[in-house]
Amino acid sequence: MRKLYALLILCFALLFASKVQGQTSSGVNNAALNGNYAFTFDGLTGNAGGSVVFAAVGRFTADGAGNVTNGELDTNGVGPGAQLTAIAFTGTYAIGADNRGVMDLIIPGGAKFAFAMMANGNAQFIEIDAAGGTGTIGSGTMEKADTAAYSTARITGDYAFGAAGFDNANNRAAIAGRFTSNGTGILTNAAGDLNAYGVEYSMNFTGASYTVSNTATGRGTMQLAFTFGATPDTLNFVFYIANSGKLFVMVSDPVTPATPLLNGVVVQQQIPAGGFTNASLIGNMVIYLTGLSACGGGTPKAGAGLLTANGNGAFSLTYDESYCRAPNSFTDAPGTYSVASNGRTSITLGGFSLVAYLVNLNQIFLFVSDPNVLFGFGEPQAADSFTNNTLKGPYAGFATHPTTRGVVVFSGEFSADGVTPTGNISGAEDIGVPSGPVSGATFNATYAVTSSPTNGRGTMTVSSGTGGNAVIYMISASKFVAVSLNDPNPAVLVFEQSPAAPALSLSSLALNPTSVAGGNSSTGTATLSGPAPAAGAQVTLSSSNTAAATLRQL
Repeated sequence: MRKLYALLILCFALLFASKVQGQTSSGVNNAALNGNYAFTFDGLTGNAGGSVVFAAVGRFTADGAGNVTNGELDTNGVGPGAQLTAIAFTGTYAIGADNRGVMDLIIPGGAKFAFAMMANGNAQFIEIDAAGGTGTIGSGTMEKADTAAYSTARITGDYAFGAAGFDNANNRAAIAGRFTSNGTGILTNAAGDLNAYGVEYSMNFTGASYTVSNTATGRGTMQLAFTFGATPDTLNFVFYIANSGKLFVMVSDPVTPATPLLNGVVVQQQIPAGGFTNASLIGNMVIYLTGLSACGGGTPKAGAGLLTANGNGAFSLTYDESYCRAPNSFTDAPGTYSVASNGRTSITLGGFSLVAYLVNLNQIFLFVSDPNVLFGFGEPQAADSFTNNTLKGPYAGFATHPTTRGVVVFSGEFSADGVTPTGNISGAEDIGVPSGPVSGATFNATYAVTSSPTNGRGTMTVSSGTGGNAVIYMISASKFVAVSLNDPNPAVLVFEQSPAAPALSLSSLALNPTSVAGGNSSTGTATLSGPAPAAGAQVTLSSSNTAAATLRQL
């Protein structure tokens, strides 16, 4: 597939490049982006010689007419100019009839994004200004902000947090934990765990504090002081407030071998009366994670699955992943878990250990305690028997948390028809790769979702472009996640309900150009940038006999 993608890029590069500038120039739907927004972004920047981690958090105001004002952002990364602190910016944007948009920010070096609007007024976005093998590849979200929460006093109550990233040599790390805020800047009852480049440690906190330093922009800082093992450490974060229950956070310390650049979120923790117990995990939860495998000098790893807990310390997991550029899956693997009253949860599965922190019932941050440092989220699956008719209507989708620069990031608008037994999904997407952006790539595919034997698990078969195979897991009728099983550089693909069906024919989800800079056009393999599956191919997923075999590198 990669070979065909390379040929397509050679044939149509000039056409696509010309379309990037004009893809949504009409701005007929500019009113869809209106008001105050906070955003978070993570990715990698570099060239053919290598790449390093890069992240940003910030806020802006959209006027509904194509203008960005009152912008402020912080960035962090490796090298000169990578760290920017509270930089003011303005910009412009344009949203087309299908709810796909482009945004240009006036900041040092400039930045251009493609985004897809969601029904709740938020947006998913990617950076699309890499070209000639040089630039930044990454993705993020923009969420409506509550300016009334822009104060230290509004950050009060119990919170859980999770963040992941890399150090300056692309060694991966992740943290998860919780704390209580008293609304005066002091954080108490802090607890956390750290996967430091493949070794898991408890974080024993010696101090934790925060302040909202700018009540006009919702910018604040947070400091966590702790020991892990016998090593004392401090992490300084900058954050921007989405609302009193959600902060977008990023490590603001210089990136070194001892200090990774972590990017993530702090969210309100809903502790039941008497505290969390094993009964706080009961029923179905969809998990999705990304990481970095050691094979091939560092290969992206992505997976998703359905975890079914019995409320008494036992669960089963059906899981699909792309590991070392090959599909891997298992069904109903048994495991055990133990929940502490503060929400910390230890999980054992097939000889592997995971750490999670509960946000709410059946909602978690989690990471795997091994060198792959898989990090991600668990969300409660809606009480429904999922079928094709559930996956129906318009969705905005994007590739989230790329772990190498070879990941093909995209954002787009898609529509599913819900037909049984074989549904059709179509749409248009914008794609970011080091060789240069692709605008309005078309895609159509068939899909099948069933409630048995695994509720809400489905497969997708692409019939446009070079095709490919993917597995999907339904969280609800308005949200699902997907993982491409034959993408050599996979990511988790997240789809959420969008405002209206794309004004497109049955032809548009993802003509995935591979990352040409890092691609292998001679092998005949390809990268999917949407929920990708092979032209006319039937998706067949293998199941291993033991959790240890299938989770061989969870």
